[in-house]
This record gives sequence, structure tokens and C-alpha cells, in this order.
Amino acid sequence: MRQLTIEHLLTLLTPTEPPCLSLYQPTHRHHPDNQQDPIRFKNLLKQLEESLRQKYPSRDVRALVAPFQELVGNAKFWNHTWDGLAVLAGAGVLEVFHLQRPVPELAVVAESFHVKPLLRYLQSADRFHVLALSRDQATVYSGNRYVLDAETLPEEFPAQLEQVVPPERGEPGVAVASAGAGVGGPKMLRGHDQGKFDVDTEKFFRAVDQAVTARFSKPAGVPLVLAALPEHQPVFRRISQNTLLLADGVAGNPKAYSAEELRRQVWQVLEPHYVARLERLKENFRTAQARHAGSSDLSDVARAAVAGRVGTLLVESERVIPGLFDKTTGAIASADLAAPEAGDLLDALAELVLRMKGEVVVVPAERMPTPSGLAAIYRF
Repeated sequence: MRQLTIEHLLTLLTPTEPPCLSLYQPTHRHHPDNQQDPIRFKNLLKQLEESLRQKYPSRDVRALVAPFQELVGNAKFWNHTWDGLAVLAGAGVLEVFHLQRPVPELAVVAESFHVKPLLRYLQSADRFHVLALSRDQATVYSGNRYVLDAETLPEEFPAQLEQVVPPERGEPGVAVASAGAGVGGPKMLRGHDQGKFDVDTEKFFRAVDQAVTARFSKPAGVPLVLAALPEHQPVFRRISQNTLLLADGVAGNPKAYSAEELRRQVWQVLEPHYVARLERLKENFRTAQARHAGSSDLSDVARAAVAGRVGTLLVESERVIPGLFDKTTGAIASADLAAPEAGDLLDALAELVLRMKGEVVVVPAERMPTPSGLAAIYRF
């Protein structure tokens, strides 16, 4: 499973050969609650099969749902779920995402993938990464204010010192290096040589910084919090080139924290930055609105989005505004969400703004600058 990023989401928004199958459901992390998850999955799969028979009667339904069927009996898969699940499959496409937030049950067969739940999940403003770092080990976590999970690191990721600085020959468990001129010169233990220790540590930290930046920070664009001993904090910060690394960190031995304790410590560091960011966005909106370069009116924002004028769109996290949206003209109309052609106007606008290379931020209701469910800052 790949890391979900904006670029990844945009590839799922590009046209592909129909039918496109999208399945979403809440899942559970622990027994016995997770026993119901495969049952709910099979029920949603039946809905996909029924929709396929109705919409694409000439297609081989068994072949189309085969990727979903492979997951049904995979006990290992169901024993390692998080809080939500998304499975998208189509011509040459199979994407499976474990999510750190629950999502409503949904089974959709359409000409394009249904990605709006992923959009809201991905654009939530409280997401972050954690680098738990010691002299010889690195672990990366992803999380939000409520949960924290260790990322599965690829084999090439420098998670251990030995992957960057191979141990030298010597006694088992002890690294020995020559410390004198000529054969028979005195020896010294690497662990007792502070100069060698620092060189190896910096080399390891630099490799970790490059890997975290390339694999996690640049694709996700979320803040990075460093959890490390006080003496390791300045060393890593001095060599780091990661622009998303926060100046504050968790100063302690990361190996001594449980995942929940680490989440609490990290959120204490991150919350002021989170609040400050939302306050800046709110102030930017108020300034733009005063200059007639922003709006919270749904009709105005819809027309501006179609014209590519929305640079930043704030969307209320739990708000749903049902209706019809014409992506050509920007015209909107009220409609019952149960109507086949209706959808959530906020999600439709957010999707369009992303397509136009704008920024979308999902914000809790109590921190929204407007009561309308959205706030847009225009590019021009």
C-alpha cells in the first residue's frame, strides 16, 4: 500500500477506463470488534456486484470484483486494519488505503473513482509525521490529534545505523578500529571514541533526514516533529534540510514512550502550530474578503472555482451541503442527497480546486471563519 498524497489523489482523479469501483468502510483495530469488518466488506462487495450487473450487464462481474474477493479471506489483512478502509479498483488500478479516521460505508460503481472521502481525510489540518530517532535507530510515525501509527518502512530506508555505517570486524558486538600507525599499533573501541561516534552518528542522521524528506515530508507536505534525546536534537537539526521539521520537538528517549504517550507529547508540541496556522488562514481570508478577493458565498465560490480563481479553500470538516454542481458554468442548485445526480457541493468544490492546483484545508467547525461551511481566498 502506497502512502496517500495529494499527487496520488490527483492521479486517481484523472480519467480512466470505466467501470471504476470504490469501496469505503469503517474498520477496527482490535479483537473482537474487527471480526465484523470482513462481514461488512462482503456486504458492500455484494452492492458493487449488483451495481455492475445493472450498469454494465455485458461485463464479466467476477473478473471486475476479483481484487476485492482476494481480500475477503485474507486474515492477515483484516488483523492489521486501522480506523477506516478504502479500496479502489479498475482497469489496471488497485489501491488499498488504511485510514486513521473512520469513513462511512459506501460502494460506488461509476465512470470515475469516488475519492471525496480520501480528499477530506487527506486535507485535514491536524495531520503530521513523527521521526523517533536514537543514535542507532529511526522510526517514522504518521498521525493526527487522535491516533499515531508506525509507518512500514521499505528495505532501503536507513532505519538502523548498520545500514549506513557497517560494523567493523572485531569482537562480537564490539566495533574495533585501528588507532595507531603501523602493524601492531594500539586499538580503540569505536563506542569509546567520541570523534568516531559523532562522525558515524551524523552520517546516520543525514541519511535518515534525506530518506524522511524524500519519502514522507515532500509527498505529504505535513509538519514533522522530532522525538529524540536532548543531546541528539541539535545534531539532527544542524544537518537537516527538511523544511517541514518543526523547531520544537519531543526531548526524550523515544524508545521509552508508548505510542499513545508519544502521541500526547507530540500533540503538545504541535497544537500551538496547528492553531497558529488556522488563525493565519482565517486572517488571510478576512483580509481577502475585505479587498473583494475572497468569499464565503457558495454561488460566488463555485463560479470562481470553475474559472480557476480559488487559491485556497477552507472547508468545514463535518459539513455536508447537498446539491447539483455544473463544473462547466459553476451553477449550483439545491437537491436531496438521495437523488442519484446529487452530491456534496463542498466536496465537489474541493475536488475542483485541487484539480486547478489550489490548496484545500479541512477545518473543524469551531475554527471556521464563516458559518457557511466554506471560505475561499482568490488568486486574482
